[in-house]
Amino acid sequence: MSYITLDYADLAIAASLVLISGGASLVLRLDIERRLLIATLRMVVQLVLVGLVLKALFANVSPLWTGLAVVVMLAVAGREILARQSRPLAGFWAYGLGVSTMAVASTLVTVFALTTQVAPDPWYHPQYALPLFGMVLGNTMTGISLGLDTLVTSLTRERAAVEAKLTLGATIHEAMRPNARQALRTGLMPTVNAMAATGVVALPGMMTGQILSGVEPVEAVKYQILVMFLIAGGTGLGAILAVLAATWRLSDPRHRLRLDRLAASRD
Repeated sequence: MSYITLDYADLAIAASLVLISGGASLVLRLDIERRLLIATLRMVVQLVLVGLVLKALFANVSPLWTGLAVVVMLAVAGREILARQSRPLAGFWAYGLGVSTMAVASTLVTVFALTTQVAPDPWYHPQYALPLFGMVLGNTMTGISLGLDTLVTSLTRERAAVEAKLTLGATIHEAMRPNARQALRTGLMPTVNAMAATGVVALPGMMTGQILSGVEPVEAVKYQILVMFLIAGGTGLGAILAVLAATWRLSDPRHRLRLDRLAASRD
């Protein structure tokens, strides 16, 4: 089955839709046209650079280069987690906790898929490793950032209630348990919603891309199901690790709530 190729004229025509949105912003005085332009240019530049990098990696298959690309992706994703926190942990924990839990969850899930279900030869081939890792990483990043922000926000808001439970004899784990549960529910909800809506409300990007490139729909569906399972596993593991690590950091062996270990609020 043949697939349709796109040239730069096709992309320019599609870009006119963004211009329409920018024009609407000017007419309606939404004041987002500048941000829309910057986001569009940034997206194009980033994707072009990524395409060139991937082309070079595919031509030079090496575990070293694949691993280096993974490290760069983790570093950038860790910075995104930090930026999404209204009140991050103080010191290195602000960056280290998010990136370490994300690295463990995303790497374990991706390596599991590469060495079992997908099984390319070699297993670290960037054509398979990097796209899978990127999809798992992006969703795990969202789950961790939402979980951490919800946990810190709820503990700050309900500090008096948590400390009242401690005064009445509850352990720090018992006092913080409702907040941790709410943080995990919030972190996992986008993935749960995406799984519930996939195939009925929306066709996922990976499946759509494969179909447009000529892959049989049934085969594309199987790959999409695999990816959704991997995303759910990575997001769940990452969110659990991050929230548990954050609750440990925000408490001590004397069963005290340690909000002094948070950085100043950014609001």
